[in-house]
Amino acid sequence: MGQIQITLPDGSQRAYEAGVTSLEVAQSISEGLMRNVLAAKVDGEIWDATRPLKADCQLQLLTWNDANGQMAFWHSSAHLMAEAIEALYPGAKFAIGPPIENGFYYDIDFGDRSFSSDDLPKIEKKMKELAKQKNAYERIEMPKSEAVAYFEEKGDPYKLELLEDLADGSITFYKQGAFTDLCRGPHIPHTGFIKSVKLLNVAGAYWRGDENRQQLTRIYGITFPKEKELKEYLERLEEAKKRDHRKIGKEMELFTFSEKVGKGLPLWLPKGAVLRERLTEFMRKAQVRANYEPVVSPHIGGKELYVTSGHYAKYGEDSFQPINTPEEGEEFLLKPMNCPHHCEMYKAKPHSYKELPIRFAEFGTVYRYEQSGELHGLTRVRGFTQDDAHIFCRPDQVKEEFIAVIDLVMYVFETLGFHDYTAQISLRDPKKPEKYIGTDENWERAEAAIQEASAEKGLKTVVEYGEAAFYGPKLDFMVRDAIGRKWQLGTIQVDYSLPERFELEYVGSDNQKHRPVMIHRAPFGSLERFIAILIENTAGKFPLWLAPEQFAILPISDKYNDYAKEILSELKVEDIRGYLDDRSEKIGKKIRDAEIALVPYMLIIGEKEAEAGTISIRKKGEGDLGTKTVEEFIAFFKAIVKEELGTQKV
Repeated sequence: MGQIQITLPDGSQRAYEAGVTSLEVAQSISEGLMRNVLAAKVDGEIWDATRPLKADCQLQLLTWNDANGQMAFWHSSAHLMAEAIEALYPGAKFAIGPPIENGFYYDIDFGDRSFSSDDLPKIEKKMKELAKQKNAYERIEMPKSEAVAYFEEKGDPYKLELLEDLADGSITFYKQGAFTDLCRGPHIPHTGFIKSVKLLNVAGAYWRGDENRQQLTRIYGITFPKEKELKEYLERLEEAKKRDHRKIGKEMELFTFSEKVGKGLPLWLPKGAVLRERLTEFMRKAQVRANYEPVVSPHIGGKELYVTSGHYAKYGEDSFQPINTPEEGEEFLLKPMNCPHHCEMYKAKPHSYKELPIRFAEFGTVYRYEQSGELHGLTRVRGFTQDDAHIFCRPDQVKEEFIAVIDLVMYVFETLGFHDYTAQISLRDPKKPEKYIGTDENWERAEAAIQEASAEKGLKTVVEYGEAAFYGPKLDFMVRDAIGRKWQLGTIQVDYSLPERFELEYVGSDNQKHRPVMIHRAPFGSLERFIAILIENTAGKFPLWLAPEQFAILPISDKYNDYAKEILSELKVEDIRGYLDDRSEKIGKKIRDAEIALVPYMLIIGEKEAEAGTISIRKKGEGDLGTKTVEEFIAFFKAIVKEELGTQKV
């Protein structure tokens, strides 16, 4: 068959006979590595490690330490669960069973048979039994006609419907043990890698998300290659429940939802509004220092605006559909994105190369129609506010602007307590140039700028080929929170598409017209999702500068209320936020209530304090800090805020 050249991640190349598998490549490097390989990345595409390599390629061997390796592991676990269910519940029909961020699920039609969480231990036991057989995951390619015949004989309407959307020549099955499924893969080499299993919960799910179609049973689960890892995960899960932003948000009276207002549309209560405003002001001040200009765009836009930008094609089904007006021919949409509006702002007047870069920033609320079953607290909503900005610059300015945006993102992360993050550099797939727009020269310049900027800033990075947007490369920040979960926060994208679509121009030094490059950036992403993650990362114990209520004044008895009111007025003048608890309750209860409300400082007032003109200070979680005058407390307070914010001033 001849030889092929395989390029490994370190840049080294090795020659192999065509038809070699990734597992065999791993074995040639080390037996230990081979035993840990779950899948492979071949020219940017995830493959089975047992699939033959027939041409020169770039190869990355994926283990449990790689996110894509975990995805293959959990995808294979979904098939293992389906095999166990088919053995225990003959006649069950299977819809889809994908991996998700933490684990997997499968949607199943059990027919008239009732099913509940009480059935999960039985399935877990069967999965472990089947895993020990170390059955290989075999990839089978077949004509569409054979695939249709297979599922017609099996009587599975869900797989038959999925087959309708697939082209002949692209049909693959996977078989392990007694179970065969329609699937594009990839999968791990065999079931023996799966050592520990936990099925987490049961939910309802409509077929293809359509409320008018069959309701299926969705079973969620997670698996690991070691029992210890499952134990650690379950401990983190318990901690996550305590930190759930929906629970803490309710206890702290930050936000609420109303069926009458509409699903997925959060209502911000006074304390939550303060939290939003503090974050907004924090970002606004940082943007002013970075020479951004504030802009405001409407909540709706003409349908043609989003057709031009391409967002209607991308978000049309997920947008709130056109609003017709009495005047013939007018159609409006609730805006799904801010960038088309900003393009029109740029286009409002001619620009010279000397003016660039131009940086427009907006806290713009956008709307997307998420399925009701996908809504989840603040992390998945139908209306959300982005800390959006778009930079219009010359191609030679891309690197410099990228470094400036990286500085801003890192400042946000460090100030808000996200210290563990990795930057993913998403580049073109060099073998599929037809997927992208723009010239090779511009792409090469932009990709080099991103890589050089990331290196200069000392970022911990991973490079992903084929993950670029069709309009340009991008940098995504993956943040690990206090209990080890990963979140995508902060993104910087280079865009050649919208300047082309909107015919944006500037006059260059050669007196000719040129297209600017557009950089999209949003360090928060959306305020709603960012606040949800911030709540869970801090368990509601926000940094002092951000806390909605920074102090509680707690008089020991009613006769000290007048003195307490004087202190409250002095602190308000200094823009220090808090409240007076003048209830006729014992001081112990007032302290407990303030602790539960996660108030950072409690200011206790009794006879001694009233006579001396002082306050006794108690810090949440630490207890008594001694006595200070009000002036001393203000200075103490402001010093802490200054340290938290670094160069930022409030």
